Amino acid sequence: MTTQQIPVVVLAGFLGAGKTTLLNHLLRSARGTRIGVMVNDFGDIGIDAMTVAGQVGSTVSLGNGCLCCAVDAGELDEYLEVLTRPESRLDVIVIEASGLAEPEELVRMVLASENERVVYGGLVQVVDAAEFEATWQRHPGTDRHLALADLVVVNKADRVAEDELRSVRKTVAALAGRAAVVEASHGRVDPELLFDRVAPEGEIEGQMSIEDILYGSEDDDHAHPHAAYESLSVTSSTPLHPRRLMAFLDSRPEGLYRIKGFVDLGPADPANRYAVHAVGRFLRFYPEPWPAGEERLTQLVLIGSGTDASALRKELAACELNGPQDTPDEHSMWGVLRYVQRTEEEPDES
Repeated sequence: MTTQQIPVVVLAGFLGAGKTTLLNHLLRSARGTRIGVMVNDFGDIGIDAMTVAGQVGSTVSLGNGCLCCAVDAGELDEYLEVLTRPESRLDVIVIEASGLAEPEELVRMVLASENERVVYGGLVQVVDAAEFEATWQRHPGTDRHLALADLVVVNKADRVAEDELRSVRKTVAALAGRAAVVEASHGRVDPELLFDRVAPEGEIEGQMSIEDILYGSEDDDHAHPHAAYESLSVTSSTPLHPRRLMAFLDSRPEGLYRIKGFVDLGPADPANRYAVHAVGRFLRFYPEPWPAGEERLTQLVLIGSGTDASALRKELAACELNGPQDTPDEHSMWGVLRYVQRTEEEPDES
C-alpha cells in the first residue's frame, strides 16, 4: 500500500482580501476533519487558544482537534515534518501566507519537500471583489499570483453590485488562465472544494456538537451561502486506455479544480489500480495492488466551477477500451508513469 499522504493547501492573497476569514470558516466547518494550520502571522485567527502562541515556534492544539503553529518560511519543512507525523493524525494542512508573502516561493517549497507524507493540495488565491481594481493597480504582482493559482476565491461578493462583480470575475478569470474561479461572501467556501471532509455535516444532524455551541451552526447564516461548485462522480467497469486518459488529463478544462479516485488501466497494468490526485495543474498517480476480492472499477470524482458535467462524462467514456482490438501497446503507460512518484530505491535515470 502507498503511504497515506496529507494534502498541503497554500492560502494566499493581499492584505485585507479575507484569507483569515476563510481560514476561520474552514476551522469552524472541520466537523471531524483534523486541520493543521501554519501561519506567518496570526492576524485575527478567531481561536482563543491562539493568544498563547504569540511568537514563531509556538504550536497549539485547537479545541476541534486541529493544530496551529506560527512559522517563518525557512522553517516550513521542519514544521511539515512535525505536522505530518502519524501521531498528529491530521487530514489536511493549510499554510496561510502573510499578505505580503510570495505564494510562488511557498508552492515551490511544498513541491520540493522530500517528506513522503506530503502532497501538494493547490494554491488558493483570495481576491477582494470590492478592492480588486485598486489592489491590481497598487500591486503589479497580482497578475503573476493569479496566473499561479489553482483556485481563485473572489471574496466579499456581497459588497459589490452584480455588474461590478461580473466584471471583476471576468478580469480575474482572464488573468488566472485555467484556474477555477468561485465567488464567496465572508470567506464561506465549502471545505469539500479544497479537501475531503472526514465527517460531512449530514452525519451529525440532530445533535449539537461542541463546535456548534462554540462557533454556531453553519445553518444559522442563510444570507451567506457557500461558494458554488460542481461535483461529478464517474464509475466504470471498463478499463481505461492510459494514453487516452492522459490526453484527457493533460487538456482538462478551465474550472476543473480537483480530480480524485482510482482508475483501472486493464491490460496495461493488470496487477495494480492507480489512485489519482490532481489539483489545478498538479497531477500524481499512486499504483497499488488491487484489494483481494474487490471489483475492478474506475471510480473518479471531479470537482470544479463552471464545468460541463455532460461533456466531462463523455470525454471519460471515450477513454474506455473498445474491445480486444484496442489493447494498449508497451509504450502506452509512459505518460502515466511520468506522474508516479519515485521511491528512494529507484535510480535516477535523468
